[in-house]
Amino acid sequence: MQGMTFEKNSSAGYLANHMARLFAAGLQRRIKPLGLATGQFPALVALWQKEGQTQKDLVAALDIEQATLANTLSRMERDGLVIRKPCDEDGRVQRIHLTPKARALKDDAIGAAMAQNAVALDDFTEEETAQFLEFMRRAIASMQSR
Repeated sequence: MQGMTFEKNSSAGYLANHMARLFAAGLQRRIKPLGLATGQFPALVALWQKEGQTQKDLVAALDIEQATLANTLSRMERDGLVIRKPCDEDGRVQRIHLTPKARALKDDAIGAAMAQNAVALDDFTEEETAQFLEFMRRAIASMQSR
């Protein structure tokens, strides 16, 4: 019996991982001059959309490990991007607030992400882009449900 062969260019997992690494590297190059790291970007986007979320809210919204987010928020606090304030209803819970520095970076950082997306999708028609995004959403949903 012949062993199975792995052809990376026919593997959805390999291609998705390779693409994610390229996106991350491109985004990192674009936001590094802003003093941001790619790991901070998802938390910033969530907080730009809705400030004052709790760590629990952000873990759910970003679908990442609690410990990973705790480390990211500590770095963001150290870098002057967020401030943690006790929740009015429950003093044991902290709400995460953006600093003026983080608010001022929003347009440039979002622009950097959009520029990276534009590079990736440059060779796609509008219809192909919509289809590609839909296929990725479906693959994500399929893996999340199992």
